Amino acid sequence: MKKEKHIVATKNYCGIKDEVIQLINQLRAYLYPNIFGVAGAKGVTEASLEMNATKTFEQVLPFFIEEENEQRQVIKELMNSMDAIYQILNTDVVAAYKGDPAAQTYDEIMLSYPSFEALTIFRIANKLYQLAVPILPRMMTEYAHSITGIDIHPGATIGDHFFIDHGTGVVIGETATIGSNVKIYQGVTIGAKSFKTDEEGNIIKGMKRHPDIGNNVVIYAGATILGGDTTIGDNTIIGGNVWLTQSVAPNQSVIAANNEVSQRNMKE
Repeated sequence: MKKEKHIVATKNYCGIKDEVIQLINQLRAYLYPNIFGVAGAKGVTEASLEMNATKTFEQVLPFFIEEENEQRQVIKELMNSMDAIYQILNTDVVAAYKGDPAAQTYDEIMLSYPSFEALTIFRIANKLYQLAVPILPRMMTEYAHSITGIDIHPGATIGDHFFIDHGTGVVIGETATIGSNVKIYQGVTIGAKSFKTDEEGNIIKGMKRHPDIGNNVVIYAGATILGGDTTIGDNTIIGGNVWLTQSVAPNQSVIAANNEVSQRNMKE
């Protein structure tokens, strides 16, 4: 039997996965020390939490970025963005509290909801993706995927007040955009319809492949929305198990029976 050519990593990554998890935990502890901080730690200050995260960052980044000046710039840019990340995460907590009648307190959401767990990692990874850091952002969101069942590509654009109820099986692709005040349920896919190929049959990368979701949209469990030219308008409700590969105008409701589209009564 003919064997395929042996594939070898371009460098020694031994131990990097554990260090990335440590970095995630330290960055989240910097954002929410009373939620993600280390039990029993005494005399912990914002400055010491920042220092711990920065030191781990300095150990992790050389695996992905060779130039030291570029490493320092990435760390500076991310740490300067942490307040903005914190502010938008707070809107996600509010959205979960307002969107789930079972939610009793903000503490409950931050301690137990997979949506918050995944979004704290995604929003950090998304900033690193914007800074063009290779591999690391994807490792971070795949770690979130492994512990929550929520798969969000770090390249996705997601607005404020975002809530994923239950969460298991949610997939959001790299070029998807999601507006403000959007709520989605378990099993929702915001994905790609098909991939264009070149003359040799290789997938053409870097193209817009995933849908745009407007503001104030609700997408119920099991819905699948595909395609880079698919847009879901503001104030629209997508029913459970709907399969969509075409755009929906604002203020509509779409139900699974033949994907019937109807005008939404905004007073409902």
